[in-house]
Amino acid sequence: MNISRLLLASSVLISCAAFAAPFAYVPNEKSGTISVIDTENDTVVAEIKAGDKPRGLAASIDGKVLYVSDQPNNALVKIDLEQRVAAGTIDLGESPEGVSISPDGKWVAAASEISNSVNFIATATGRKMYAVKTRGKNPEHAVFSPDGKLMFVSAEEADSVDVIDVAKRKQVASIKVGNRPRGIAFRPDSKFAYVASELVNTVYVIDVAKRKVVKQLETGNFCNGVTASPDGSKVFVSNGKDGTVSAIDASTQEIVATIPVGKRPWNMAITPDGKKLYVANGRSNSVSVIDAVELKNLGEIKVGDTPWGVVIR
Repeated sequence: MNISRLLLASSVLISCAAFAAPFAYVPNEKSGTISVIDTENDTVVAEIKAGDKPRGLAASIDGKVLYVSDQPNNALVKIDLEQRVAAGTIDLGESPEGVSISPDGKWVAAASEISNSVNFIATATGRKMYAVKTRGKNPEHAVFSPDGKLMFVSAEEADSVDVIDVAKRKQVASIKVGNRPRGIAFRPDSKFAYVASELVNTVYVIDVAKRKVVKQLETGNFCNGVTASPDGSKVFVSNGKDGTVSAIDASTQEIVATIPVGKRPWNMAITPDGKKLYVANGRSNSVSVIDAVELKNLGEIKVGDTPWGVVIR
């Protein structure tokens, strides 16, 4: 093969890699596995063993490692995404739940239900470096703002969102919302955050700089997971008891659609191009795929037993 053909073949391979569809990773609590979904054709292409009760999860910035909370074993399981196998654990000594990764990729954070704190693990070493105490009991989600400056923490036994200053390594504020705050999502510009309070069926829109609620939106029964589109134009909220997802127009802060999904929709994730939303249905053992532009259900994908959430990388 001559040089020109080699260059052409190389450019084709690079182009294919650059535009390959991402994978969606779904933790199945009772199966103890991660289902891997190819978002190009919406099929499960692998199952990965991930402890005894996988729940929260976050992928490294380079897409090589998945961090999964394993509550019964008080640890984070590290998944090698290239080999699709467990590649060790990080001992936390506490019951971890929600997991997120900092925008710069240097930190993994895991909320601890028992100690009412957030553990910070350095991705470079895989070691827990410190923990920040929070006021809310039984914290579930700990989410970095897109600019990396703050972290919002929701707790099941609370009516406020705790605010951590990441640089100061301490809680600096609490923002009053409704009973049992669960899912949290920031707009990409970090100016607004959306928090679902399950027991009052309401999403609270928070002005991040002012640290105050600027709007309340009544959603469906037992609103839970929250996800924002990559361009910040829409916010999606799962409604657990209704089996629906509410779509919010972020420019008007109004609900513009209600989309039926499976039973007990929980946490969600959206593809980087903003075209498809994947919703974990805890009691249907499935993931619903939503057209995030046309706001309609495209179908369901069977996964393991009791899926808790989705991360896409």
